Amino acid sequence: MAGDAAMSFLELKNVSKSYGSGSTLVQALVDASLSVERGNLVAVMGPSGSGKSSLLTIAGSLEEPTGGEVLINGKSLASMSYNDKARLRRRTIGYVFQDFNLLAGLTALENVALPLELDDLSPKKARIAAMNALENVGIAERAEHFPDELSGGERQRVAIARAVVGERQLLLADEPSGALDSANGDAVMKMIRAACKQGIAAVMVTHDAHLASWADRVVFLKDGRIVDQTVPPPTTPESLLAPAPIP
Repeated sequence: MAGDAAMSFLELKNVSKSYGSGSTLVQALVDASLSVERGNLVAVMGPSGSGKSSLLTIAGSLEEPTGGEVLINGKSLASMSYNDKARLRRRTIGYVFQDFNLLAGLTALENVALPLELDDLSPKKARIAAMNALENVGIAERAEHFPDELSGGERQRVAIARAVVGERQLLLADEPSGALDSANGDAVMKMIRAACKQGIAAVMVTHDAHLASWADRVVFLKDGRIVDQTVPPPTTPESLLAPAPIP
């Protein structure tokens, strides 16, 4: 059920994460193993404090594991320098957060282009790529608007465009629709599935069983351990992956 490791873009091998020491020791993850293939979406579920966010931040090289190994595209993060990891996060990994994390002083287009410009792409080429990403999520006509001029659904579309712009190959989403209504939530899932269809590997943390049903596989965490994995029945026929209207 964990997938074919030989084909996996993301692999966690017996990953553990602890915080504190002695009487304050907290085991956030314990021997967690997970593999995600290109084109697949894995949903991670579990109660609060089960280790979901730790799994996501470790997978994205934002935190170091206490034990075990993380590989992205076959290369161990432990073998990478600080600069190599920073480059990996800029070029390969895209993040989608529940609270969007858009910069208020930048337009939608500028928010999406920013990661590319930080990676030394020329402003002109960055803006072209950003506009293409906004077109792919159906919000190009709002490119020159600032975040506070956008609805919640529109802001989340901008956040997804920023996460997949350029040559991103791994999408990590932490409750990507938690702040949205059901219509916007399904619209977000359609966009994430569309990104997977283009070959991106994706991991999504969610509390919502309906949203988890969009995944190829659902992983359940409890007390830092992966206790179960299931394949949900198909609920996303090809017709659902068409661009959704913005509520």
